[in-house]
Amino acid sequence: MESIPLDSTPVLVVDDYIGLLLSIKASMVSSGMSEPALISDSGRVMEIIRKNNFHLALLDLVMPEPGGMKLLQQIKEEFPSLECIIITAVDDTSSAVQAMQFGAYDYLVKPINGEKLIITINRALERYNLKNKLALFERSQTFSDLGKPSAFVSMVAEDPAMAMVFHQVEVVAPTDYNIVITGESGTGKEMLARIIHNLGTRSKGRFVAVNMASFSKTLFEDDFFGHAKGAFTGAISEKQGFFEAARGGTLFLDEVTELDASLQGKMLRAVQERELYRLGSTRARDIDVRIISATNRDIKEEIGKGRFREDLFYRLNMFHINIPALRERSEDIIPLALHFLKIHAEKNNKAIHSLDPDFAQCLISHPFPGNVRELENIIAKAVLLESTQALTRSSIRDLFLLSDHPQGGKDHIMTLEEVEKNHIRRALSATGGNRTQAAGMLGIGLRTLQRKLKEWGDTGHTPE
Repeated sequence: MESIPLDSTPVLVVDDYIGLLLSIKASMVSSGMSEPALISDSGRVMEIIRKNNFHLALLDLVMPEPGGMKLLQQIKEEFPSLECIIITAVDDTSSAVQAMQFGAYDYLVKPINGEKLIITINRALERYNLKNKLALFERSQTFSDLGKPSAFVSMVAEDPAMAMVFHQVEVVAPTDYNIVITGESGTGKEMLARIIHNLGTRSKGRFVAVNMASFSKTLFEDDFFGHAKGAFTGAISEKQGFFEAARGGTLFLDEVTELDASLQGKMLRAVQERELYRLGSTRARDIDVRIISATNRDIKEEIGKGRFREDLFYRLNMFHINIPALRERSEDIIPLALHFLKIHAEKNNKAIHSLDPDFAQCLISHPFPGNVRELENIIAKAVLLESTQALTRSSIRDLFLLSDHPQGGKDHIMTLEEVEKNHIRRALSATGGNRTQAAGMLGIGLRTLQRKLKEWGDTGHTPE
């Protein structure tokens, strides 16, 4: 069978079973979508795609040569922007993950639920349009091009690297995509997630922020899914979990890679099926939330080491935004410093209005392993110590945060890791080895500090 509508259509469906082709066509047309192109001979697919401007292809996994997986690879190699959805008769996690690795947008398991089919097709077409918009934005990364610049006033930024981040936010915010935000500690991931929420269609709903590092195996289901009255001793009333509390809004999963591996399967099922069961209840409740996740780790490295489920990552990562480290957007350092100066000078009733040039240069040359959070901490402490009307270098020398003399001679340039190690050890020295205080001084989380010390094989108590 080969049916190509006279009017151009964005969707191509490929399956050697004609009954399924006609069923998918009927579901799409009855929902108001345009008639799709249908092909039962997989060997004809590439030729047909070359002659038409398709945005999405639905491919059956098991077909005569070339099979669905091979066809997916061929399509993505020649037409990388064309979205693909795999259709499979068996809910096989390994095949699904492999399809995602090859570039598939999603996969559907037979028998196909008509409502889920239409939702998935619409989202795939939405992503195709979204990616094309971003391709245009890559040539236009200025703040003046933003449609709603007032939405970003909480994030002080002048560096072009952040202009691109803001453009990505404007494109993806109106969609219902799950998003993964990556970036080092202190770059403003939760702040950006709140902006996405406020710009989106769910802005009237709640923004529920959850730190995933804080959950034990025993508390996870109760906190995320809730419980019915009498579910266990002490359950004297029913309880909503985070998914229900965020209904109609956004659920922000901070430090998502910290979720214990044994709990990731339960999270996957909830995200994938978009339903949950409260503890002690047999009633399925639908999940109506947008999920924004954040991590300061290399999530692909976590997957490679078996610490994070790849299939869960693909469900959460419908769109990815990376916030550059502060050292990678140096044009933001002084504007941010002046912003924090105004805040903390007013808070402490001090008439400090500017930065001494030496102080400013000191900030610009600093690597900021703690990013924006560290910069604010430096300014806050400097304001307390400063006795003039401008922040001077002397107001931060006693913080042991910045070195007056580079190590290794005037021609030696330390690597970023050496600078970071030196910086952290100075903070530990200033706090007498107190890791909690040092982490606060640096503007990073205690777990991040502990992980870095562990990676370096350093007890953290004896600075160099």
